Amino acid sequence: MKFGVLVFPGSNCDLDAYHLVRDVLEKPVKYIWHGEKKLDGCDCIILPGGFTYGDYLRPGAIASFSPVMEPLKEFALRGGLVLGICNGFQVLVESGLLPGALYRNLHLQFRCSSTHIKVENAGLPFTNLMRPGQLLRMPVAHGDGNYYCDSDTLEELFRHNRVVFRYASPAGETDQPSNPNGSLANIAGICSEGGNVLGMMPHPERAAEALLGSEDGRLVFQSILAHWGEK
Repeated sequence: MKFGVLVFPGSNCDLDAYHLVRDVLEKPVKYIWHGEKKLDGCDCIILPGGFTYGDYLRPGAIASFSPVMEPLKEFALRGGLVLGICNGFQVLVESGLLPGALYRNLHLQFRCSSTHIKVENAGLPFTNLMRPGQLLRMPVAHGDGNYYCDSDTLEELFRHNRVVFRYASPAGETDQPSNPNGSLANIAGICSEGGNVLGMMPHPERAAEALLGSEDGRLVFQSILAHWGEK
């Protein structure tokens, strides 16, 4: 399978994602500039972290109007795999590919630290090598990761198992002290109705090599390969 990494003005984790796919997974990958109007030959598109357009207006707001977003929406509607990480999650929310909003962190501080997240849905293309309740350790680095949605949307997300990851303590408790940003219900990641679009605030690409202190994030990408029948 082949990966594509979207690049917007202000992206800064595109190199991390590209390195992971090319050098760690040893799979084909290409950069896709935000002005492109076609997504040819890709099976999974990664929207990396960063500060698209300097986070003017709101994080991800301007990027959601980039030319590449229309073919991305069509790609997602056809069942293509889309992974939005941190700012990429914000772009997916702003573009309507995922519901809700991402507000300023509750403490109004940029939070850069290692966190634990609990797997809530292990039946997705992104999580099929995980088990329900499994704890993963990976970093967060954001100032606007406070996920929010209205009560009806929250109920729908939980009812249809669309909450994929939740912030948790090392013991697996999804309590307030383990929440780095005030996110509603400790939500760290959600998926689309079809399960082929995943947005998450933690950075799995920064936790995919032992040298970085954790290899838990590699499971996200290995699950994608397993979904495609590749090793």
